[in-house]
Amino acid sequence: MKSILIQNAQLVNEGSITTADVLVQNGRIAQIGQRISAEADQIIDATGLYLLPGVIDDQVHFREPGLTHKASIATEARAAVAGGTTSFMEMPNTVPNATTQELLEDKYKIAAETSLANYSFYMGATNDNLSEVLLTNPNTVCGIKIFMGSSTGNMLVDNEQTLEQIFSKAKLPIAVHCEDEQTIRDNMAIYEAKYGEDIPVKCHPEIRNETACFKSSFLAVKLAEKHNTRLHILHISTEEELKLFRNDIPLEQKRITAEVCVHHLWFDKEDYDTYGTQIKCNPAVKEARHKEGLLKGLLEDKLDVIATDHAPHLWEEKQGKYKQAPSGVPLVQHSLQMMLEFVKQGKLTLEKVVEKMAHAPAILFNVRERGYIREGYWADLVLVDLNKPYTVTKENIYYKCGWSPFEGHTFSATITHTLVSGHLAFANGAFDERKKGERMLFDR
Repeated sequence: MKSILIQNAQLVNEGSITTADVLVQNGRIAQIGQRISAEADQIIDATGLYLLPGVIDDQVHFREPGLTHKASIATEARAAVAGGTTSFMEMPNTVPNATTQELLEDKYKIAAETSLANYSFYMGATNDNLSEVLLTNPNTVCGIKIFMGSSTGNMLVDNEQTLEQIFSKAKLPIAVHCEDEQTIRDNMAIYEAKYGEDIPVKCHPEIRNETACFKSSFLAVKLAEKHNTRLHILHISTEEELKLFRNDIPLEQKRITAEVCVHHLWFDKEDYDTYGTQIKCNPAVKEARHKEGLLKGLLEDKLDVIATDHAPHLWEEKQGKYKQAPSGVPLVQHSLQMMLEFVKQGKLTLEKVVEKMAHAPAILFNVRERGYIREGYWADLVLVDLNKPYTVTKENIYYKCGWSPFEGHTFSATITHTLVSGHLAFANGAFDERKKGERMLFDR
């Protein structure tokens, strides 16, 4: 592998910003220092740029196998890398669902051959695959995924005995989608009676409402407390749910953690008027008070991680009526730029963005040698120019689905370079796909 010397960068890491050089050799960070004079195959002058550890996105849907008309591991990993995400953890609701060890390993084989980013895949739980779930290797798989509310696919786990068994016996983190199914069905019946097949999309947060989210999250927390389970609740979307989480102990000591997604921080209910079904997702984008409450919860460390829940669908699919249009938004390419916009607006600090998008996922999932800029760690690195505007156009959207709610939007920052496990995978708008990403490993 090429050795790379990054010079004069503003290095953002572990709560501070310092001017430094970084030498990358054999895929890893060999040296960090003020002025490194070592020989290197390539030198990157990072004067005026900020060097961040690569984003670790703990929740994406890359659709392969089975739904590759929407996306593939290759296309979405490429988009992720262009946006500064160097590692991803992908969900099991593909076709077929990744609910056996064999089907799970099939996804790893595809990624090894095609993924530009580092990768891991969740094992999916169902009402009747407990024995398969318990075979999952804690050192080579990121976690177990449970849908405690139905979303895209057919993986709802609603058997109380099954939930008790998984929560009591799992040796990996359990990541949970929490929305109460009965509440959603009851609300849907009310809106169908009122509107028939013409339910306005703006009613989505009233159908998949605060009660549905809180009731399910409350149940998950109670199960985890009962069994001392390592629980991670995905995509928190309501202010009410924040009371379920604590911030009085370090992240390393938490057994119950929570994630917020970029779209729940960025959009609110008024945006349905502009974007319609483009921002239809589960759980729903809700009233502005939730967006504000979630940002506060993030700053107060009740929310531990920022992720995307990247979930692409074809543009044509999203154009259907409310009930027909699938839920999900493509986001992984622009998540870091979205949060850098918050930095510019004074809502977050650069150090906090790095903490929540790189350090915290590494801690929370016990990721081996990633998530920080440290000597000896894998060189997952991102250079950003905070003063170079970037306009999203049809031509620079790399998702297979070809669209983004940000098309036409200008971000204030640009991702200039992305190194994945020491390989310069993306530089100034160009990809180098000669080397693929690595399988993530976990110290458990």
